[in-house]
Amino acid sequence: MSTDAGTDGRRTFKLTLAYDGAAYQGWQRQPDCATIQERVEAAVRAVTGEEAAVTASGRTDAGVHALGQVAHVCARWRPPAEALLRALNANLPQDIAVRRVEEAPAGFHARRDARRKTYFYQVFIGPERHPFWRRCALHLRLPPDVRAMRAAAAMLTGRHDFRSFVVNAGERANTVRTLFSLRVLEARCGLRIFACANGFLQHMVRALAGLLLQVGRGRESPAGVREILAARDRARAPASLPPHGLFLWKVDY
Repeated sequence: MSTDAGTDGRRTFKLTLAYDGAAYQGWQRQPDCATIQERVEAAVRAVTGEEAAVTASGRTDAGVHALGQVAHVCARWRPPAEALLRALNANLPQDIAVRRVEEAPAGFHARRDARRKTYFYQVFIGPERHPFWRRCALHLRLPPDVRAMRAAAAMLTGRHDFRSFVVNAGERANTVRTLFSLRVLEARCGLRIFACANGFLQHMVRALAGLLLQVGRGRESPAGVREILAARDRARAPASLPPHGLFLWKVDY
């Protein structure tokens, strides 16, 4: 990547961040609310002395976590990118960390240049709740039928209108997305439902995961999944799962 500063002396930095979203009202800056963006921009201001906007690949909702959120910031920072990483982390709270800083070409945009994003929804399975999983996984007492969930997931992949799985979609909103993969993986303490797409609508992953769990618990048939998708009606699909089990895993460029 180019290391040349722009004509105004600013360099563009690509940040990869991880955060525990439990204490925040999502990524986007809001008045009188704690948000991830506000905390990161405060760290940039403390380090560089500049009021610089930090733009993310997408706005995670309140309570949602990230392991690989990507953002960009333009600043008049002269030392190496590695020094910026250390300086930012020294000024961030313990529940937010910059994992990587890279210099990006002038014009790089974390949101517009993203080609695909991958989220996963985490489910803890056990007869009793576990205090260490309470902030980062949905608790189920009994294991769902994973085979049925995978059959349902196969019906949802591809390019579709996902209006049945989005909240606050206006009549003219474009709700067509390409879902490259929807996988149900068994993990040591439960399940992870991975969704990879060229973009996601509000609450879409949580709604898709909720439908798959309804299938896995025998409350919806795999055949009914196609009908819900075709209905283009949010009222036909199950409620979205709570946000604390959702993680933005990675963003591809």
